[in-house]
Amino acid sequence: MKFLPSQLLYFFQSAGTRRNVGRLLKFIAVLMVLAAIYSVLFHVIMKYEGRDFSWLTGLYWTLTVMSTLGFGDITFVSDLGRAFSIVVLVSGMVFLLVMLPFTFIQFFYAPWLEAHSKARAPRELPADSAGHVILTSFDPIGAALVKRLAQDGYQYSFLVPELPRALEISDQDYRVVFGALDDPETYRRLRADQAALVVVTNDDLTSTNIAFTVREVSEKVRIVTSADSDDSEDILGLAGGTHVFQFTRMLGRALGRRVLGAGMRANVIGRFDQLLIAEAVSTGTLVEGKSLSESRLREVTGVTVVGLWNRGEFQFPHAHTRIAPDTVLVLAGSEAQFRQYDELMSGQRNQPSAGPVLILGAGRVGRAAAEVLEERKIDYRIVENDERACRQDAHYILGSAADRDTLVRAGIQEAPTVIVTTHSDDLNIYLTIFCHRLRPELQIISRATLERNVSTLHRAGADMVMSYASMAASTILDVLRPNQLLLLEEGLEVFRARVHPLLGDLTLRDTQLREQTGCNVIAINTDGHMHLNPDPSVRLRAGEELILIGTSEAEESFVRRYPK
Repeated sequence: MKFLPSQLLYFFQSAGTRRNVGRLLKFIAVLMVLAAIYSVLFHVIMKYEGRDFSWLTGLYWTLTVMSTLGFGDITFVSDLGRAFSIVVLVSGMVFLLVMLPFTFIQFFYAPWLEAHSKARAPRELPADSAGHVILTSFDPIGAALVKRLAQDGYQYSFLVPELPRALEISDQDYRVVFGALDDPETYRRLRADQAALVVVTNDDLTSTNIAFTVREVSEKVRIVTSADSDDSEDILGLAGGTHVFQFTRMLGRALGRRVLGAGMRANVIGRFDQLLIAEAVSTGTLVEGKSLSESRLREVTGVTVVGLWNRGEFQFPHAHTRIAPDTVLVLAGSEAQFRQYDELMSGQRNQPSAGPVLILGAGRVGRAAAEVLEERKIDYRIVENDERACRQDAHYILGSAADRDTLVRAGIQEAPTVIVTTHSDDLNIYLTIFCHRLRPELQIISRATLERNVSTLHRAGADMVMSYASMAASTILDVLRPNQLLLLEEGLEVFRARVHPLLGDLTLRDTQLREQTGCNVIAINTDGHMHLNPDPSVRLRAGEELILIGTSEAEESFVRRYPK
C-alpha cells in the first residue's frame, strides 16, 4: 500500500493512460445501457405473454442470462421470448466474456502493472536529495562501491536505462532510478547538481556521452570515469570527467608491486601520509626462525611488523609469533625507518630463484604488471595464447598457460613468482591450481574480478589476490573522502577513524581494539603530527585520529562498535 500514491500519480500522469481509462468507462456505460434496454424489452415481452414482474426482477433476469448463469427460475414460453433470450445470451457472451476482460486488461490492468513497476524503479529522486552518489552502471565495481557507501552513510542510486533490468536490480535490494543515460532531464531528476559524486564506469564511448551530458546539468559536480586506454583518458577528461582512472592498468601495476624482489629491501606497497606500508621476505634474513621479540626489528630500525602473510593467510603479530622461512612481513614505518631497515638487511643474502617472473596473460593488466617489473629491473616472461597480442619480444612466450610444456619453456621451474592476470575468474582459479601443483613453493599473485571468488583463489593456492572491483571501489571512495582508506590486498585495509568518546582517556592497551574488533592501531595523528607505531601505554585523547589496519570485516566491526 505504501506505493499506492506513487502508482496512482504515475497512472494518471500519462495522457495515453487517461485516454484508455476513458475508453474503458465508455465501454462499461454501453454495457449498462444495453442491460437497461434488455430489462425494458423483458417487461414488454412478459406483458405480451400475460405476466407481470418487478423492475428489479427484469434486471436480475437480464444479468443472469447475459452472464450465461441462467438459473432457469424465470423463462419465456413464447417463441418471441425464446428468440429474445438467445439474443441476450449471445450478446452477453460477446460483451461480458470476451470484450470486457480484454478491455479491462488492455486499458486498466496492464497500465496498472506498469505503474506498479515504475513505482519500484522511480524516475526521479526527492527534491531535497543532496550529497548522494549517482552510479550509471551496475557492474562489479558498482556493487562493491555501494557496500562501502552504505557503511559510510552515503545515499546512492543506480541509473538504469532498461526497465526490466532496473526491476531486476531493485529486487536485489539496490536503490535504482529508471531513465535514459544520454538525456539531460534524467540527471536533473536525479539532482545531479546536488550530488556528491557521479560514477561512470560504462564503456568509453558511453562514458564520454554521459560525462558531457552531466556537465550540461552541473558544472561543479565531481565525475569519476573509467577509461580503457590512454586516448580515452584524455577524451573523458575533455568531456567533463574530473577524475579519470584506468582501473585495469592500476590493477596490473598493483599486482606488479606485490612481486617480492631478489634483494632484501622492503617493497613499499602503499603510503598513508608520512606512513609507509611495505612487504619484505624473511627467507635467508636474520629474522628467519626467530620470534618478533627476538628479532628486535622495532628497537633497531623503528619499523613495526603489523602483519604476516603465511601462504595467503594474514595474521596479526604477537611478541612470540615465530617467523617462518616462507613468511612475508607486512611492515609500517616512515621513510627514515625503512632506510634503516634496508641498511640492516643489505648484508643479508637470501637465495632467490634466478628465473624470471611469469605473467599469465598479455592483456592490459598483464602489460601493466610488466611495466612495474621493468621499472624494478626484475626479469619477466608473459605467456599469451593469442598470437595477435604477442609482441615480437623475448619477454613474450606464445602458447597456452594451461600447457605444462609452455610453462616450462617460459621458465616456471626457476620462476620465483607467477602473476595470473586473465579477466576470467574461472580461468584464474584453474591456472592457480595448475601452477601451485607444478611448484608449491611459488609465490602466486592472482587477479579476481568478483569479490566472492577471492577466498576460492586463496584456497586454490594464491598467496595474494587483488580484486578488480575492490581496488576500483577503494579508488573511487578515496575521491569522495580523500586519504581515508588504503587497500593493501584484497580484504586487508588501512583506514582512519576519529577517537570515539568511548575510547577517550584510555590507553591503547585498555581499549582492547584488536581483541574486540580485529583492528590494530599503527599510528596516531595528533594535530597533524603522525606518531608512528605508538606504544601500548599511550593514552588516547579526544580529537585525535587513529590509523588502523585490519580486514574488511574488522573495519565493519569497528564502525559498528564505534560509529562516526
